[in-house]
Amino acid sequence: MTRSQTSTGSSATWRNWSGLERASGVRTVDPGSVDDVVEEVRRAADLGETLKVAGTGHSFTGIARPRHTMLLPGLTGITQVDRDAMTVTAHAGTQLKVLNAELERRGLSLHNMGDIAEQTLAGAISTGTHGTGGRAAGLAAQVVGLELVAGSGERVTTSATEHPEILEVARVGLGALGVITSVTFAVEPLFLLRAEEKPMSWDEGLATFDEIVAAHDHVDLYWFPHSDRLLTKRNTRVGTDLSQAAPLPRWRHWLDDELLSNTVFGLQTAALNRVPRAIPRANRFASRLLGARTYTDVAHKVFTAERRVVFREMEYAVPREAGLTALREARRMLEASGQTVSFPVEIRVAPADDVPLSTASGRDSLYLAFHTHHAAEHARYFALMEAVMRDHGGRPHWGKLHTRTADDLAALYPRFSDFLALRDRLDPARVFTNDYLRQVLGS
Repeated sequence: MTRSQTSTGSSATWRNWSGLERASGVRTVDPGSVDDVVEEVRRAADLGETLKVAGTGHSFTGIARPRHTMLLPGLTGITQVDRDAMTVTAHAGTQLKVLNAELERRGLSLHNMGDIAEQTLAGAISTGTHGTGGRAAGLAAQVVGLELVAGSGERVTTSATEHPEILEVARVGLGALGVITSVTFAVEPLFLLRAEEKPMSWDEGLATFDEIVAAHDHVDLYWFPHSDRLLTKRNTRVGTDLSQAAPLPRWRHWLDDELLSNTVFGLQTAALNRVPRAIPRANRFASRLLGARTYTDVAHKVFTAERRVVFREMEYAVPREAGLTALREARRMLEASGQTVSFPVEIRVAPADDVPLSTASGRDSLYLAFHTHHAAEHARYFALMEAVMRDHGGRPHWGKLHTRTADDLAALYPRFSDFLALRDRLDPARVFTNDYLRQVLGS
């Protein structure tokens, strides 16, 4: 072990954020350099063992679950800013929230992002983290360069001119192709978003959905099961003049986003686990209390929110043209089942991209995300919804719960075989494999 590494020995225990995945007796290493990563990969290969990078554990699946050696995120921070090319390079262990703050300080921004920012850059792109709307919804579609350590310990640099065939595929690599050590994003000048949040009825929301999506840059809807109410979030770009920002007053942010959305919601859903028959009435009551609000702030402060209530999640991307049909069918199936669900269903859209294993690869998509409280029974609900998503050609989010396997996933991705071929090239000994990857990619 090199001087820059720190190991916690062989008794370390890993668990993911949701608590669904655990591993014990794992050798843990905190790499202080890329050379340390190379050394650990070569060690695992020589011993016939496996190695995974832990990240922050925000995937609900076992995609990052280690068996033998676990690398901590290691180096963090921005390493290069190219204002001519409008790109920013950062260590892959950097959390999105740190990158966002550093970009804001430099007057820069990502084009789009998901609604949480706790993940590391490598974890976020490798699982296909996405936002809604825009010209590039997925974070991976904004990646223009990667550096990784392959299964042999070889350091590989990729860009539009250097190993572009690897970059094309590895942007959503599931942790199966190597240890990503740095990521280069295309960025743009820091911009403002005007956020408009407004409740509306189910019928109105679905009848005007296409109109709302066309009229705004980024749209996010939440349907409260057992009710006829939706919360719509519409974000519109309003330029780069930061003097025009009108953020929420601090008291309103604390009331809405800290107290109500986290503390009160967490207490309410935990209590409803004990009396599930009360969930429909509680959802209808809560949905009637929703109020409208409008504010303008820098992009990442509008896109992302803190989530302290621990939950379980399954999310599927269905073809855009089938999306509302799938949503209506999911509602019918849930209501007919007699099951009760206290968490809302999230509805987002994404443009097609060219990343082979992106859930939006080659097709405009509508995302449906299903959640439950972490202490609630989720398997029956998710199985019911998954059956609907399968019927509409849905692709599961790689970092969220699902039961799909390599045999049926291959049919959903025209370039699935290209991914497997690159995996054979970069990790023939399967240094980076685990049970989840065997499930979704095969041996």
